[in-house]
Amino acid sequence: MVPIGYEEIVKAPKVLLHDHLDGGLRPATIVELAAAAGHELPTTDPEALGRWFVEAADSGSLERYLETFAHTVAVMQTAESLRRVAAECAVDLAADGVVYAEVRFAPEQHLERELTLDQVVQAVLEGFAQGTAEAARAGHQIRVGTLLTAMRHAARSQEIAELAVRYRDTGVVGFDIAGAEAGFPPTRHLDAFEYLQRENFHFTIHAGEAFGLPSIWQAIQWCGADRLGHGVRIVDDITRGDQPELGRLAAYVRDKRIPLELCPSSNVQTGAAESIATHPIGLLSDLQFRVTVNTDNRLMSGTSMSREMALLVEAFDYGWADLRRFTINAMKSAFIPFDERLRIIDEIIKPRYAALMS
Repeated sequence: MVPIGYEEIVKAPKVLLHDHLDGGLRPATIVELAAAAGHELPTTDPEALGRWFVEAADSGSLERYLETFAHTVAVMQTAESLRRVAAECAVDLAADGVVYAEVRFAPEQHLERELTLDQVVQAVLEGFAQGTAEAARAGHQIRVGTLLTAMRHAARSQEIAELAVRYRDTGVVGFDIAGAEAGFPPTRHLDAFEYLQRENFHFTIHAGEAFGLPSIWQAIQWCGADRLGHGVRIVDDITRGDQPELGRLAAYVRDKRIPLELCPSSNVQTGAAESIATHPIGLLSDLQFRVTVNTDNRLMSGTSMSREMALLVEAFDYGWADLRRFTINAMKSAFIPFDERLRIIDEIIKPRYAALMS
């Protein structure tokens, strides 16, 4: 089989479910916005700043990894900056071949310059609309859905959940909680999750990245998560060998087709996986879990969807059929209506992959 080249992968349609808005800024944009806001950066050279983010995130610690966001969040405190960052996000993803993306952010982290939660959400949605239109003019079609995130160490999850439902008809498609897992279990936010279920609203939970199986179990069995943000540590419930054996939790996750929002490069950076070559995605894919491939934080990982797929092609000798499976898995798991998911699969993903495979 002829190896798939990076440029070919860029042309392939992709679906992204786990991408953080404040983890995907262009370094040059950070420099410009920081100068306007009076925020001090480690360096004002865009190329050097991009390298700094990747190196700082390469610590193997989720907590240290999260510290890098102090700089990106600091320059996202006005409606103008939020619109710009969201617009550039949509343009950059579309140029990388992403046809559908769910991008998440935490509104409560953007209130330092007296914006309200509603103003924050409105600015981001306007930015995504602008970026989608700009991408279309450049010949790249993309649809962006927004997830509102509550910080798991804070106490605003109910408020953010209500905010998400309030904007469900104007671009917000789901809810999430994020932040350091250890010491902040998802069960602290049960009221929010029960409210979302009563409202028939979708949500995912960061679980099974820095913390293990208890985090995953709580996210699913106590909170009712539709998807697992990362979920990579589900592999701890699998006994490896010639015939891998699934524990009861792993079997439940596979049987229920609960999507795993795996982020290979980021998982290595935070210590959830040792390397791309040994990333659990290989085993989980072989065992037919609902595996999806994601970027997490493009700036901190110096990555893109095309790069993540290229790394997996190199590590696991994946072909077009594998990349198509990951893409369809993700589209099936998206938080938009079924008929819209089906249309993207049938009218965009399958035909374009068929052309690449011919």
